[in-house]
Amino acid sequence: MFLALFGTVVIAGIVGYISEKSGFTHNGYLPSIIICVGGAFLFYFVSIMFRIGFGSPGVDAIIASIGALIIVPTHWRN
Repeated sequence: MFLALFGTVVIAGIVGYISEKSGFTHNGYLPSIIICVGGAFLFYFVSIMFRIGFGSPGVDAIIASIGALIIVPTHWRN
């Protein structure tokens, strides 16, 4: 369980970096990574508390990170 938490953080950081590099977001690298890690943390703990999820913790981290980037508005997004 503890290693799944570290994996969630790493995968969320990678998703944040890739989303900024590909042009999906225009927040900046650090804000995108912070948004992804925050969304992945939130979903990780909610999935532990309520036993919900989309499959493996890695898939949950990817989906939660992308969802956080879509939901969280930022100053630069049009």
